[in-house]
Amino acid sequence: MHSIGGMARDSGLGVSALRFYDRAGVLVPAWVDPVSGYRWYAPEQLEEARVLARLRRAGMPLPDIRLVLAGWSGADTELVRTLLQAHLSRLEEGLSDARGEFSALRALLDHRENAMTSVRIATARLSSAAPELAAALDAVRFAASADPELPMLGGVLFDIEGDGLHVVATDRYRMAVARAGVAGHDGSRVQVVVPTPLADAMRALLGGEGPVRLSVDGDRVTLEAGDRQAAGQCLAHDFPDYRRLLPRAAGRRAVVEVAAFREALETGPVRSEGTEAPDLSVLRVEDGGTAAVCTDGDADPNSVAVNRRFLLDALSAGSRDHLILELATPTAPIAIRRPDDETTFSLLMPVRLDD
Repeated sequence: MHSIGGMARDSGLGVSALRFYDRAGVLVPAWVDPVSGYRWYAPEQLEEARVLARLRRAGMPLPDIRLVLAGWSGADTELVRTLLQAHLSRLEEGLSDARGEFSALRALLDHRENAMTSVRIATARLSSAAPELAAALDAVRFAASADPELPMLGGVLFDIEGDGLHVVATDRYRMAVARAGVAGHDGSRVQVVVPTPLADAMRALLGGEGPVRLSVDGDRVTLEAGDRQAAGQCLAHDFPDYRRLLPRAAGRRAVVEVAAFREALETGPVRSEGTEAPDLSVLRVEDGGTAAVCTDGDADPNSVAVNRRFLLDALSAGSRDHLILELATPTAPIAIRRPDDETTFSLLMPVRLDD
């Protein structure tokens, strides 16, 4: 007999997915312990689970999955082959439609006229306090992308406007924003994307207490700290309009004691949606304004699943003993804010659970 954990490991289905398919009547355990409720699977069910995992990865609808498994072990495979071919045809048709829509979108981009002067083609001279700029970079660095397929996200946005410098980083699944005060800027908005290695070199110069000088000349940016400097070319890409990604309404808030909450995450229950999927923590904000890590048996419709490692990184970047955890809906980003500085925060995309 296979335990549910062993079945998850050997089949490629996560434990939560196996529970979901049990409740749906698609893959029912051979035996359930009447005392503990623990699920056990017969050896022959492993092949079915592996088939199910493949169908799930291919996006087959649940009713068809049910029929495929029902006919999988039979002598007549015509129904199974028909269902597989029908789903493949749907995927190919959908891909063809998507190609057409994407071609139209590319054409719109190619012919779009932008009358505005790019905020990247500009010059700026300003100064900022080294500790303040260092703290801002530390708060966002963890969210910078390392994906070579998305080079426009492989850096930190420096968004200069008025008396503030916002630094922003995102890898699509998380975004971090922080602000440092500046002096000497004329107020017009200037944006440059500083490559991650250059941003790290700048951070290494920010160990002092005095002001540092930042200059932008077109596609080149320079940070001077005393007689030392870090300079280089900016990325030749526009950064996404991060302001459009900010949550428009506050969710349910809980003030968490970071050390205790970190321990609860590291030692508490996790879920996984597959053998290569990240560990997920499922969270909720209770009526008293406290944050809780949900157990497998919890069925709170307002709970939100999140990549546990990303959340731990955000807690470290928050750099406070207490932080505000903000949850809205299971499909809305999770916000991690500082109680004393809400201009510095992180957003984490939630993860959809099968169950």
